Order: sequence, then C-alpha cells, then structure tokens
Amino acid sequence: MRKKVAMQDIADRLNISKNSVSQALSGKDGVSEETRRKIIETAEAMGYRYNKKTAAGNPNQVKTIGLIASDFAFSMQFFGEIYLAVEREAKNHGINLLIQSITPEMRDRLQLPSFIEEKQVDGLLILSHISTAYIRNVLEQGIPTVLIDHHHPLLSTDAVLTNNRFSAYIAVKHLLDYGHQDIGILGNVAVSPSYQERWEGYLLALREHGLEPRKELMLVHTQEEEETIAEAIRRLDKQPSAWFCLNDGFAFYVSLALRQLGYQIPDEISICGFDNSHYSQMASPKITTMEVDLSLFAHKAFEQLMWRIKHPDEAYQEILLPTRLIVRESTTAVKA
Repeated sequence: MRKKVAMQDIADRLNISKNSVSQALSGKDGVSEETRRKIIETAEAMGYRYNKKTAAGNPNQVKTIGLIASDFAFSMQFFGEIYLAVEREAKNHGINLLIQSITPEMRDRLQLPSFIEEKQVDGLLILSHISTAYIRNVLEQGIPTVLIDHHHPLLSTDAVLTNNRFSAYIAVKHLLDYGHQDIGILGNVAVSPSYQERWEGYLLALREHGLEPRKELMLVHTQEEEETIAEAIRRLDKQPSAWFCLNDGFAFYVSLALRQLGYQIPDEISICGFDNSHYSQMASPKITTMEVDLSLFAHKAFEQLMWRIKHPDEAYQEILLPTRLIVRESTTAVKA
C-alpha cells in the first residue's frame, strides 16, 4: 500500500521547514513566491492533497471550517448544544460548516473525513475526545485546529475547556459548607479528561478541609447506565451523607436509586451534579449543579479558531471557562 504523503515529506524533499510548506499551501505570507511555486510543484508531483483555492487566495478570508466528533459525543445533549451554537456562529459570520461523525471503525483505522484529507477546510474544531492517536493524525494534516472540552499532553494545539478542577472544588465546598463530611463521588473518569479533573477537584476540596474520602465511596469507574448505577448504590453497606456526581446524568440516576431504596432527598442524602443539563431539571427534587455556559463554549472555540487561522505561528493556548453554582432542592444542611 502506497504511503500517504505528508507535509513533512514535502519539507524533507525541498530541505525546508514544515512550517514553510504549511504557509505556502495555505496561501499565507512568510515564504517567497519562488519558494511557494516550488512547494506547490513538489506537492503536485508527490500527490499531496491540498486546498488549491486557499493556496492561491486570500489567506485571511475564512470560507469553510469543519467540525468532527465521535458518534458518542454527537449522541449527548451537552455536546449537541455546543454543536448547534457553533453552527450559529459560523452562519452569523458567513462561513460554511462541514460536519463529520467519527465512527469507532474510522477511529480505529485512523480514517479521516474527506474534507480533512483533501484540505477543503480552513480550520477545524474537534468536539470532545475521540482518541489521542486519531487526533494526532488529524493534527499532522497541518490544518489549524481547536479542541473543545478536551486536551492531552501529546496534543499540540489550542483547546477551550471548562475549568473542571476548580468548578468541582466549588461544588464539593458547597456540600462541605452545609456540614457534609462523608461525601461520595460517582462517575466514569475513563470517558474524558474533564471527568478526571473533576475527581481531582473533589479530592482537593476534601483534603483542604482535612478530610480523606472513603475508598468505597469513590465510584469513579461506573458506566452511565441506570441499572449499573443502582447496583453500585445498593452494594454499599453505608451511604454517605452527600454525593458529588461527575455529570447530571449520573446525579439523576443516583437520585432514582436512592429514592427506590427509601431515602429522602435531601433530608437524608444530598446530591450535587455538574453541567446543568436537562437531567438536573428532570429529577425530583431538582438537582444542584455547576452550570456550563454552552453558548460561551462555542463562541470562544469559534473565536479561537479564527484567531489561530490568522496566527499560525503563535504559541498554543488553553482557554479555561468559568462555571456557576446553581443551588436547587437536592442539597441541604446535615441534620443535627
């Protein structure tokens, strides 16, 4: 099977930097016209796919961007709302938006959407986690890229994130301020670095208050499924006085499980979630949560991508967005 040509191959052939190749093929300043001509000729000869209109046109005119996410991310309301907000941003700026759901098969085969392979987009947004290997493959294509709600030490690109660690700290401090000291945590940290960071915020809040969590109350490898969560709750010999859940879906199912066991919420057990999703409003009682501003998420990601397209050589940036504690009926002070 013939090896796919990458920008680095063109750079090696011409004994120039990969950045010079990127500038030439994206129509940007920074290379002489003679060097640009040689790069384009070499790219053609080697069969490298690139956006020919962009190479010849105005580098500051953004016409089309792409957005990719896993099937799983697109199925979740949280990410669906971010996608819709990105779509509105693109429409308001007169920019075309191309969308592709990445199936598990595409992820495992490192198969890229055609609009990435053929360089049909000026920039790219990646929504949530796909896999580190897959995202690295995307970044190797040389398209300006911003990650939304995801980052990793091996991914050298911009990212827009919730301040998960500090937000979880605030949520747990809310429970501590109500007098709770025996606080459990429930979620699945394997799903996303965001959940891992929320776990870290939980631990930080407890330890700053001189508390160590019971190991049996750190249910951080639990699938977000009603029966799985109910079984995890039933197995405990002793319930905590409060639960902090890594998202509102977990909080909703914890609430169901506890009420089925006869517990009164919040009189006997308090529950705090995260995200302010529809689950927090569906629960009875409604769930205290940390609100993530999804429109702001989309706006900042779009804004960062526009900036990155025009400033390809600037240092990579991570933008942390604040959250807001919304106190509802699922949390109260510990009864004396």
